[in-house]
Amino acid sequence: MGQTVRVLLVDDHAVVREGYRRLLERTPEIEVVAEAATGEDAYRVFCDLNPDVVVMDINLPGMSGIEAARRMLAREPDARVLVFSMHEDALFGSRALQAGARGYVTKASAPEVLVEAVKAVSAGRLYISHDMAQELALQTVPGQDLPLNALSPREFEVFRLLAEGKSVADIARILSLSQKTVANYQSLIKQKLEADTSAQMVWIALKRGLVGNAAD
Repeated sequence: MGQTVRVLLVDDHAVVREGYRRLLERTPEIEVVAEAATGEDAYRVFCDLNPDVVVMDINLPGMSGIEAARRMLAREPDARVLVFSMHEDALFGSRALQAGARGYVTKASAPEVLVEAVKAVSAGRLYISHDMAQELALQTVPGQDLPLNALSPREFEVFRLLAEGKSVADIARILSLSQKTVANYQSLIKQKLEADTSAQMVWIALKRGLVGNAAD
């Protein structure tokens, strides 16, 4: 690939950050360009440095990692945030995805999973560690019994791209459509699948095996 992935590492424990920095920087194409211990600091550093990937813990003093991610994405819709948390409950995974995170890895995962996740998210793919993917897929979700063939071919393609974490702007560019047209498709897809949120669409995609938990 040749290009270095610039990472902002956010965790309130200095010793933990040091361990993850060493883990990530064992991979030549990953560089930790900054660290932050709070959500507020993370947001400031994000605005200053515009990193390629933000590796974000949820439990932070003050502003939570999910709120920090939400603010980052409000400022820069294409921001790539990877949540890396001790929480294995699907509630945290769904909230992170609702906030716009491109991935979720639990701290119970093997070390190489975090490295793989950073690479996948930096490439624009959704990455969910196996344990969290199972938790999300096992939830009872709206639309889980609806066949995806209810979607037209174009709707299905938009659905797949949305589930991979692509933004409306990304999909408009990929499919040579206007952003308004893609937004209209998004609304139709939610209606057909009875999904109120983007996170629910991701759950449906996980249930149907359309989104993998690893980089392809």
